[in-house]
Amino acid sequence: MRPMAVGERMAWTAASLAADRGWTFTLDDRARRDLIGAVRRVADPDRPLFDYTHEEFDLGAALPVLRAAFAEQRDGTGVALVRGLPREGVTAEEFRLLTWAIGLHFGVARPQGKASQYLSAVRDEGTDYRSPTGRGYSSNAALDFHVDGCDVVALACYNVARSGGQSLFTSSVSAHNVLLAERPDLLALLYEPLCYSRQGEQAPGEGPFLRCPVYGVEGGLLFGRWNRNRVESAQRLEGVPPLTPEQREALDALDALLRRADLMAEMWLAPGDLQLMNNHVVLHSRTRFEDWEEPARKRLLWRLWLAPPDSRRLPEPWVEPFKSVEPGTVRGGIRGWQWDEACRAFERRQAAALGMVAPAA
Repeated sequence: MRPMAVGERMAWTAASLAADRGWTFTLDDRARRDLIGAVRRVADPDRPLFDYTHEEFDLGAALPVLRAAFAEQRDGTGVALVRGLPREGVTAEEFRLLTWAIGLHFGVARPQGKASQYLSAVRDEGTDYRSPTGRGYSSNAALDFHVDGCDVVALACYNVARSGGQSLFTSSVSAHNVLLAERPDLLALLYEPLCYSRQGEQAPGEGPFLRCPVYGVEGGLLFGRWNRNRVESAQRLEGVPPLTPEQREALDALDALLRRADLMAEMWLAPGDLQLMNNHVVLHSRTRFEDWEEPARKRLLWRLWLAPPDSRRLPEPWVEPFKSVEPGTVRGGIRGWQWDEACRAFERRQAAALGMVAPAA
């Protein structure tokens, strides 16, 4: 094995990322007006999200900035921050539709859970992150470093918490290369499959867990996939082999690296921020937060999982979580319990609009 990266800028450290501001973007007043105007021209509270098309949303001056941000998450550092989405005087529902409108221009949205929802409200709903069916986005817990089940995750911030909720992220490429230099014996174990719980959200025909290694290589490029909470949750499931002491040592070493001060970056999202992350090269986390008492002020972000038209071929072991490793296909997501013909029809239409291959039924 040798140090690997999709591009040099993806193997960043906390210091190099702080010095390289090419991953940050700002929308000006005209771009903000164009965005909210596009939303308000077509918004209909009785209209399902699936009925909207990207042609209906003229993003105007914001579109070149957003294109540059999506290119950065794919080919640059793997992370992009867009500041200045319209927020003042914008309702939560308008902001929700704005997030969806951006997604329609850059990929096919993917379902995110048991309810087969394609756009998730990230807020504290009192769930237990560590339970067998727990999900981090609906709790206020501090989260393990992880990736989401898609190529690209977009997180649009509407409200922030009273305290806490800081975004943390680390290059999985850099963590790989440090392990290669310091503990190649442990890194080798991360190329072997691990079992991940589906947290009780498996669709009909799917098992309660899936298998995938932490690291894989395809076409000379490095890909990472990690979620400690789901690996530990899988240990309680029938048919999952217990982790060996050597595997636990490797996983502990990886988790320690991801929080090492020289590798981990920190970010406070503000209302109107849009964060983009390439799940194949960046792992992310969040600190615990305490929320406001007033419902209108409570922490709220809208999360969108996307399969973009310019995706790369994935390593073959990624076929189980993504259902396809082919580039430019509609892949990834958690189909859940309500992935029905309406979902499939939306995915086919959106894939056709972007020149992508729709998923198999």
